[in-house]
Amino acid sequence: MPEPPANDPPSSEVPLSDQTLLRRFQGGEDDAATAIYLRYAKRLQRLAEAQTGGELAVRLDPEDVVQSVFRTFFRRAAEGHYQIPDGEELWKLFLVIALNKIRGLGQYHRAAKRDVGQTKDFAKVEPFIASHTSGDEHAYNVLRMTIDDIMKNLTASQREIVMLRIEGSHINEIAEKTGRAKRSIERVLQQFRESLSEQLQAE
Repeated sequence: MPEPPANDPPSSEVPLSDQTLLRRFQGGEDDAATAIYLRYAKRLQRLAEAQTGGELAVRLDPEDVVQSVFRTFFRRAAEGHYQIPDGEELWKLFLVIALNKIRGLGQYHRAAKRDVGQTKDFAKVEPFIASHTSGDEHAYNVLRMTIDDIMKNLTASQREIVMLRIEGSHINEIAEKTGRAKRSIERVLQQFRESLSEQLQAE
């Protein structure tokens, strides 16, 4: 049996370029997304671990950062935002996305000397979170951190309103418990929903 030509090695020995994988993903091939993930996941994990040490390690899970990077990349790639020249790698793009996310999270958690211990009330929100993540652990973690971040920017009375609503109280019940007008309560809840939607869409 004749040997294959030297300039035509078996396809299994020739890894697809990042450009080809990106083009195939944008064409709807899910296997291309898997290949991109496997090619860069560990590298991104090491980067995230190196960049989230010290005080950030208390609040930021490197795995959450990695998953957030891939979510952003695949969402924007599907929308046609990314193109890379032939022979170039996606790593530079992943690096920029990851560092921007880590930098933004780091600035937030360092701002105003936010206290990690202030997150203890979040346990009350967990049933709400679980019902919105369909068993996806990474989505759960991201949503948990997002709601926690939003709550930190609310006043004590606003946090009380949101918590009561999350726990299942109706507007009338919240008004009775807090002594606030129903219109004010609805405004606080609407602002909370808008903030949550904006932050989740930014992921």
